[in-house]
Amino acid sequence: MTDDLSLDARDGLPPELKVLLDDYPREMWQGHPNFSGLTAFWLQMHGKFRSVQTELLGLTQAYLDAKEDPMRFGAATSRYTGFFLEGLHGHHNIEDHHYFPQMVALDDRVARAFDVLDADHHALAHHMNALADATNAVLRPLQNGEDARDPAGKLHGVQSDFQSFLDRHLTDEEDVVVPLILNYGDNFH
Repeated sequence: MTDDLSLDARDGLPPELKVLLDDYPREMWQGHPNFSGLTAFWLQMHGKFRSVQTELLGLTQAYLDAKEDPMRFGAATSRYTGFFLEGLHGHHNIEDHHYFPQMVALDDRVARAFDVLDADHHALAHHMNALADATNAVLRPLQNGEDARDPAGKLHGVQSDFQSFLDRHLTDEEDVVVPLILNYGDNFH
């Protein structure tokens, strides 16, 4: 893939990869007859990922500002990060192995967009590992009753970067997947 379409470099997908978005702009998605349970569920999952990221950033900032009890911060960060990473891994796995292959078969004009989204999943795996490592670097000193502000500052930066990358991916994925479902229906097995 060219660098200008890598997750770390792009500001969005070029119009030629969002072939159905002009026909199905975001403001009409929910009112469309093919806006089904699958589409609502997909968008709800993306919303949950975004919400958990915002919660994690807020928790870390509160700890850095000495407004959060270290033990509560550690427990919540461990729980939310585990939920977030496990859920994201499962979500990407089912997309890569189940939904995306079926969706590409519907319209060959979206094949390149799905190649980009697949590459995003590989890039996000690296960022997910970095998030897990940065989280563990905070949890270890907290478990020993030590101050973890320095690693928490680094964690906040990793969380913020990851939020930007994931939001970019989720938005681009929505711009490809939802119009495709609206156009062809959700008859996936």
